[in-house]
Amino acid sequence: MSYIDYRVDDAVALISLNRPDQHNAQDASLLQDLDARWQEAARDDDVKVIVVRANGDNFSAGHDLKTVAPGYFKEGKTTLESAYGWETEHYLGFSRKWRDVPKPSIAAVQGACVAGALNVIWPCDLIVAADNTYFSDPVVKFGVGGVEYHAHTWELGARRAKEMLFTARKLTAAEAFDAGMVNRVVPLDELDTQTMDLAREIAQMDPWGLATAKRAVNQTLDIMGQQAALQSAFDIHWHGHANALLRTGYPLLTPGPLTSKTKTKEENS
Repeated sequence: MSYIDYRVDDAVALISLNRPDQHNAQDASLLQDLDARWQEAARDDDVKVIVVRANGDNFSAGHDLKTVAPGYFKEGKTTLESAYGWETEHYLGFSRKWRDVPKPSIAAVQGACVAGALNVIWPCDLIVAADNTYFSDPVVKFGVGGVEYHAHTWELGARRAKEMLFTARKLTAAEAFDAGMVNRVVPLDELDTQTMDLAREIAQMDPWGLATAKRAVNQTLDIMGQQAALQSAFDIHWHGHANALLRTGYPLLTPGPLTSKTKTKEENS
């Protein structure tokens, strides 16, 4: 079963997270299907713009903490190499790939956009948020310094990034717009319509011009050190895993479902 809906409409690829009963929580299958659809849209010459959206009330509650991905285990045991490798590919790696797809991309976001959901929207070129959206990265609560694609500083600026992380406070759509993280805030019932209008407008532009404009901006960020900073922050993130396991019992690297205690720590994230 795929947790991703995919269709192409007027040169726009619509990639929809489709696990609404779980608030589009990201398990291994959802992430792998999402990446496959990104790559399909990238290869399709008829696709000029990519829109990432979600069915249901919430864009995504982040990582699915009720399961541990099989890739964390090697020969039935969790190893640092297997777990680090899986997260490198599925979290930081997928986000980097999506960011560098040479076609404009737009994230259309509503409701909750929490922790691992930021790994999905921040690689997109533009973000359109419904007015009921909030953004949150509350993982400092259980001893981790932020999600894997640690673009907080680039998206919000240093001081707002620190406040978001230090307090675990929810950032409203209006606040995200003021910080420059979000391009547009629209009424919830107009989110899909206004996002598609923007996508169709962009799709009228020359494809090579769009690709080179995107590459120029991304390379400027890279020259400023964005990619090196993301890798460094990801490695620091792994110190957080060890701290969380020791201090809060968060069983990231153990098989089986989470305990009720641990789910309570994460239920608002």
